[in-house]
Amino acid sequence: MTRDNQTICVIDDAEAVRDSLQLLLELESFTVKAFETCEDFLAWLPGKSALCLVLDLHLPGMSGFELLEHLAAEGRSYPTILMTGRSDRTVQQQARELGALTLLDKPIDFPRLMEALDQATAH
Repeated sequence: MTRDNQTICVIDDAEAVRDSLQLLLELESFTVKAFETCEDFLAWLPGKSALCLVLDLHLPGMSGFELLEHLAAEGRSYPTILMTGRSDRTVQQQARELGALTLLDKPIDFPRLMEALDQATAH
């Protein structure tokens, strides 16, 4: 399946996670742009277009939740798949309130990620 012009932005401070997700998603014919921080993503964003975000919650500097709040305040929203190594009911509730499509626990189950991406890219 060709997925032209469908840039998936992966934001995670763990280099191994970024690299593995980028490799796996590129094998699925996605264009992937990976970022270590939310600030790096925001610096890249002007004039660019992201199809969806694969976003870690716990990042240095701006958190994943803070990024979603920042984008919403600017009138922007992207289908977002959140990732976390520490999930509880409060985190799950906040993810829903901020409009995330899903919250995946780390380590990431790749088939579940692909299901979520199919949902995200259907928008």
